Amino acid sequence: MKEIIFHPLAQQELDDAIGYYKTQDKAIALEFLNTVESSTNLLARYPELGLKFRDSVRRLAISKFPYSLVYRLLDGEQIYILAIAHHKQKPNAHVGK
Repeated sequence: MKEIIFHPLAQQELDDAIGYYKTQDKAIALEFLNTVESSTNLLARYPELGLKFRDSVRRLAISKFPYSLVYRLLDGEQIYILAIAHHKQKPNAHVGK
């Protein structure tokens, strides 16, 4: 399995999304966190699962929520999460990280 590393801004986006969902319903916030963890575990096993959308950047939709993991494969052993992107954001907004 590949190691998952979060860019600091991606971690902040995750924290912000969880914070938002907590204001709506704590159970939804927990479900979101669990779904993100499941998605990253899936990526760790199948790193090329996400759709390639620009150069070496891939995007994997997070099921049940309007977010995607935007990531890049590093040196064959690591997956670098560039963003937890909301689907209403510009698709290339996080590519330069």
